[in-house]
Amino acid sequence: MGGVTSSMAAKFAFFPPNPPSYKVITDDATGLLLLDPFPHRENVDVLRLPTRRGNEIVAVYVRYPMATTTLLYSHGNAADVGQMYELFIELSIHLRVNLMGYDYSGYGQSTGKASEHNTYADIEAAYKCLEESYGAKQENIILYGQSVGSGPTLDLAARLPRLKAVVLHSPILSGLRVMYPVKRTYWFDIYKNIDKIPLVKCPVLVIHGTSDEVVDCSHGKQLWELCQEKYEPLWLKGGNHCNLELFPEYIRHLKKFILTVEKSPSQRHSSRKSTDGYEQSRRSVDRFEVPRKSTDRREKPRKSTDRPEKLKFHEFKFNNFDKLEKLKIPFDQAERAERSRRSVEYFEKPRRSIDQQLEKGRKSVDWVDRIRAP
Repeated sequence: MGGVTSSMAAKFAFFPPNPPSYKVITDDATGLLLLDPFPHRENVDVLRLPTRRGNEIVAVYVRYPMATTTLLYSHGNAADVGQMYELFIELSIHLRVNLMGYDYSGYGQSTGKASEHNTYADIEAAYKCLEESYGAKQENIILYGQSVGSGPTLDLAARLPRLKAVVLHSPILSGLRVMYPVKRTYWFDIYKNIDKIPLVKCPVLVIHGTSDEVVDCSHGKQLWELCQEKYEPLWLKGGNHCNLELFPEYIRHLKKFILTVEKSPSQRHSSRKSTDGYEQSRRSVDRFEVPRKSTDRREKPRKSTDRPEKLKFHEFKFNNFDKLEKLKIPFDQAERAERSRRSVEYFEKPRRSIDQQLEKGRKSVDWVDRIRAP
């Protein structure tokens, strides 16, 4: 029964590009693997990695000179490494990090079929490669999960107590919750992120668009509420599921986050002066300020991580009130509290003609141009 359920879930959850956007070829002169049709770069390695479930996945590793931090990027549902390649290059340059991106089983030129448990094995293979082939240490790795990629990201993050940080980009609470506002976790659900996020001990940044029609912004906001060590989230006004990289706030906020987590824990907590109106207007900044019982939750585990119902949703306005009413969560109070807050800087400037760019797909390099802009 479990196998049947997993198979059915896979049909709903996974949409690998068909045909794949790239090929893997071997250079006759050097014997190196190359990603066709992209020109070879000296700082990029193309890899085939075996997984514990018998598949072989394709990964790319981008080096940045003298970088100490490595980003392990789990991409979204309808993309592959070829479509993400230029973005990987730009993120490495602008964030000054090494970056590894990989394709799930059944995506791109990776073998096997896409499934929840295969993606868990896939990210483990990529992480193992970072440690064994590139000498990356757990405390210098940031896991980045986009959309469906938040599933393998949080599954691995919950098992790595010394991880540097996690970034969740348009994340899901669980597979079933994307379709139905269920109040409990069922055995047949997939990617139970809502149950795993409280186990993550490192700083977590959540990025979500307020106009996301694929995964409602409430998913990101509830996951943020459940974090042990919260970092200032980024709610992009007007952003949807596929265009967040177009917003200039996206790269600015990521840069600030990485600079913050690259400091030692003591430096992070002792030098948390407010950097924008968002932090100044909050009454409670428990993730940074002195009143916290613990400033390093990686050393002092919480007494309980399975009681999300006791958390106070006191700061954020959700954009889908019908779903909130079904969930029976007291967000009227959140609505009143939200109106009293000052405008957040990243809500100030609506972008023009964003919707016109949604149909371009992942092959579009519009986001690359925007990231390059100063």
